[in-house]
Amino acid sequence: IRDSIKIMQIDSSGVAANITQRPCTHFDERPENTDISLLVIHNISLPAGQFGTEYVDALFMGEIDCNAHPSFCDLNGLRVSAHCFIKRTGEIIQYVPFNKRAWHAGQSEYEGQSACNNFSIGIELEGTDTTPYTQAQYTSLHNLTKAIMTRYPLITTKRVVGHCDIAPGRKTDPGESFNWPAYISRLEQAN
Repeated sequence: IRDSIKIMQIDSSGVAANITQRPCTHFDERPENTDISLLVIHNISLPAGQFGTEYVDALFMGEIDCNAHPSFCDLNGLRVSAHCFIKRTGEIIQYVPFNKRAWHAGQSEYEGQSACNNFSIGIELEGTDTTPYTQAQYTSLHNLTKAIMTRYPLITTKRVVGHCDIAPGRKTDPGESFNWPAYISRLEQAN
């Protein structure tokens, strides 16, 4: 396992080194004196179930053509983002510095604390609830998570959740296809 661990660094402004940076405008400042203490795993594909398109990037950048696919009509005027997006190939794209508040969680609550965007980091995996994620995605997610946990030590394996955990009944991602036991076990072994 250790052979596949790539050392990733996150600087003091919350920018990860050696990954693609695509700064978007869909973020704002976190509330003052807010500790970053939660990591939220999501999935996304646009159109649903189609991978390798340019539409997820366009959505996060605020440039999506809502006429490009019939399912995009609900996206008109939507301003969302994630801190990072991990493609099926394992490529990581950072849209928002981790120190800033990305707009990924929506109406949400964790352990009695609402508005999870205020204190969480959001990672989107290119995928669906029922399509297995790739090994390249798990490797990239592991490496990124370790770097996040190093930079933000309040995020422990017990504070890594799915979107479904903070918005139950509204969200189901990352879905049944996400291998939580293997992901968490690998994080714990790497310590």
